[in-house]
Amino acid sequence: MIGIDQTGRRAPGAIAAAIAIASTMVASAIIASTASFALPRYDGLWSVSIVTEKGDCDRGYRYPIRISNGLLANAGDSVFTITGKVGGAGTITVIVSGGGRNATGSGRLAGNMGVGSWIGGSCSGSWTAERRGP
Repeated sequence: MIGIDQTGRRAPGAIAAAIAIASTMVASAIIASTASFALPRYDGLWSVSIVTEKGDCDRGYRYPIRISNGLLANAGDSVFTITGKVGGAGTITVIVSGGGRNATGSGRLAGNMGVGSWIGGSCSGSWTAERRGP
């Protein structure tokens, strides 16, 4: 909203503020559109190694994960459900469910590698990932 001074004219500071707000909105739109184009750079088949560092869960697991248009899916024969997404800057969030248990994870992908942490019930740990194919 542009301010009006007592003479009925636009206040000079208000014009500068309006320009700054408009510039911020345009920059935000550019960043948002750039982020949406960044998603496919992480698409492909990934091998994820999960390590338990705290709790009584199995020590480690390795699963194939498929990323398509920034969305995660189970790419193997193991019976578990995975939902999650990769942001434009490589940030990743994931929920894994199977065998009556759930775990959530987060981290970051960069190039063909990834690292992060996870927690589920009384267990927690870290994960690493590497791209294995298209």
